[in-house]
Amino acid sequence: MTHPAQPKASHFINGAYVEDTAGTPIPVIYAATGEQIATVYAATPAIVEQALSTAKEAQKAWGKMTGTERGRILRRAADIMRARNHELSVLETYDTGKPLQETLVADATSGADALEYFGGLAGSLTGEHIPMGEDWVYTVREALGLCVGIGAWNYPTQIACWKGAPALACGNSMVFKPSETTPLCALKVAEILHEAGLPAGLYNVIQGMGEVGAALVTDPRVDKVSLTGSVPTGKKVYAAAAAGMKHVTMELGGKSPLIIFDDADVENAVGGAINGNFYSSGQVCSNGTRVFVQKGIKEKFLARLAERTGAAVLGDPQDEATSFGPMVTENQMNIVLGYIEKGKEEGARLICGGKRADMPGFFVEPTVFADVTDDMTIAREEIFGPVMSVLDFDTEEEVIARANDTEFGLSAGVFTNDFSRAHRVIGQLEAGSCFINSYNDAPVEAPFGGVKASGVGRENSKEAIKHFSQVKSVYVRMGDVEAAF
Repeated sequence: MTHPAQPKASHFINGAYVEDTAGTPIPVIYAATGEQIATVYAATPAIVEQALSTAKEAQKAWGKMTGTERGRILRRAADIMRARNHELSVLETYDTGKPLQETLVADATSGADALEYFGGLAGSLTGEHIPMGEDWVYTVREALGLCVGIGAWNYPTQIACWKGAPALACGNSMVFKPSETTPLCALKVAEILHEAGLPAGLYNVIQGMGEVGAALVTDPRVDKVSLTGSVPTGKKVYAAAAAGMKHVTMELGGKSPLIIFDDADVENAVGGAINGNFYSSGQVCSNGTRVFVQKGIKEKFLARLAERTGAAVLGDPQDEATSFGPMVTENQMNIVLGYIEKGKEEGARLICGGKRADMPGFFVEPTVFADVTDDMTIAREEIFGPVMSVLDFDTEEEVIARANDTEFGLSAGVFTNDFSRAHRVIGQLEAGSCFINSYNDAPVEAPFGGVKASGVGRENSKEAIKHFSQVKSVYVRMGDVEAAF
């Protein structure tokens, strides 16, 4: 009997499921048990060709439709996605291992938000009229053409929508390649879009590893590449896209600072630190993994943090009582355990956690280190797991300098009851997505993205429209043309 997570086929191309078992088999492993629950096959060159050629062809008519017509389809898809939230959340949990308690409220729901938001915006995408005396200029906002989306394994449904919704709203087509670790959810997004009336070929999903991604990124028919992934992967993909002069959005990693001043509400600050380190078992690119706590409240903060972290419920992610799930793969678990050992070796003080949980699956206990210094490995490198580093600080000036002393710049947060200080500090932090007395909120209405090595471009909000469209300007002369001869 096949597992309920097994998809109808590996790929979704031109409005239908497509299989080609000549591709490399990709086992889908359920992180909570280590069992194989499905198999998909990597795209062969024939599958890649089919995906790109149908997307290129379908885009021509789609780009000529009115934005209102395009938006209607996206909004219908959002409604279907919300109606099926429970089954999509169960699938997300099989795909990633994230607890159902979390996926029910954070994954398909935020994908639906993106489809609804960009569906609502699609009809409003206009150019402008620029008077030049009796002459005038008008601008037209046009689609880029064929876009490629490359997903990460932490939010497979959400990322498929965050990239697909603005691309389609602007009149583009998209070929989306999910992470080979989490290949299941994007197929459902494609299926729902098609069911909502999206013409065939406009949103194709194909599976594969790096070589399939490379084939998509380097194809001359592709106009834009949007990647969510690690900084090393981002540098490679950015370089390959630049060789073809393609538009890019790079949504990469971070080592973000969360600064807690001693006038902060400790309970809220602990909640922010938990959300910024242990949600999705720490597998979130914007996580505030360097928690700077002013010395006056350090011990109080650590005591409450240890207490609340002890209340995490590790267990079957399909049980809604479970609040903390496994790492996505055995490999990722081992990477995280390696960082924990480094933390111990380099002299950080282990407050709680610090080992693999004694249960099936790839569980690492939520782990907190105190007395971490800026030069420790756990404070420099992105771990992408449930490991929080707590650092001490004395003054505002000192903590700003230390917070910015990193190649990354995705997010930053400040907890304080002094609002002028909150804005003053955030204003000096080198990061793209910031929070005051909160952490890791990502509504579709707000731009999301980083500075420095954490990426280029923005996802979500009206900013995303600029990254999936281009402007044509037309000068109209009403009188005679003068020329030198």
